[in-house]
Amino acid sequence: MSRVAKNPITIPDGVTITVESNSVNVKGKLGEMSFELSESISLDIQDNIASVKYDETSKQSIALAGTSRALINNMVIGVSDGFEKKLELKGVGYRAKASGKLLELTLGFSHPVKYQLPEEVSVETPSQTEVVLKSFNKQILGQAAAEIRAFRPPEPYKGKGVKYSDEIIRRKEAKKAAGGA
Repeated sequence: MSRVAKNPITIPDGVTITVESNSVNVKGKLGEMSFELSESISLDIQDNIASVKYDETSKQSIALAGTSRALINNMVIGVSDGFEKKLELKGVGYRAKASGKLLELTLGFSHPVKYQLPEEVSVETPSQTEVVLKSFNKQILGQAAAEIRAFRPPEPYKGKGVKYSDEIIRRKEAKKAAGGA
């Protein structure tokens, strides 16, 4: 039994869900997304509450039911409220500058790093060391944030690099000089 799939999805005002054969379309103020359901899974919508129905005898159906419910719920949250990821730049001279869909990062390399954002993602730089990414698509947003972080991941000695704002960097102690005489 899937615990996740049992939870109903509450559909907020301004969001419409349509199901045509196995395709689920979610439309809201921030955008429109679609998702293909498996053959053994269906979506039941009644009074602003959607619930996932699945074959409880099939292992594959049970496994896909929770995933499908989570993906549809993320689509509903995305088109109504949207998602955001915050990145922080730590290090001397590390800066970020956004202009449209282009993010220019100065990360201690001999050249600035230019990152072209996907169409669904918008970027803000409240300060030179903060980057705020926003999107209605959680998967594309996470991928963009991971690619930006990969340019200079945080290192464990001084903590320099690009990190998520809620990420905790496990620090290491530097090697001690051998003091034996």
